[in-house]
Amino acid sequence: MKTIWYVDDDKEMVKAVALMLQLLDYETKPFYDARIAARALLSGKNPDLIILDINMPKVSGIEFLSFVRKQIRWHSIPILMLSSEANDVQVDEAMDLGADGYVTKPVMIDELERAIDRAIAHRIGKIS
Repeated sequence: MKTIWYVDDDKEMVKAVALMLQLLDYETKPFYDARIAARALLSGKNPDLIILDINMPKVSGIEFLSFVRKQIRWHSIPILMLSSEANDVQVDEAMDLGADGYVTKPVMIDELERAIDRAIAHRIGKIS
């Protein structure tokens, strides 16, 4: 079973997305703080995909995305942004930093499944 990390400080959103991911046959590891997710990466644990919110206290999703993409050892991990922010500036910034997809909240399960599939395909195309 593939593992997806979901990094978001909104506990209700994490519960909802975790349920959708379970229905899609993914194991979900929630992180409510991007710093804790970064520590998990640094300890050598790598997920099959990361879903990342933008607006979080302490370390934003954009900062976390930038941190991950600066490390060559994590280039193969697809990152899907899932945020209530839908303005072109933030979408472009996330994509320029190496996000593999961008979906706005609220998200439905079929849209999430398609976005995950596209993010994985996008990352495979980048590293092939």
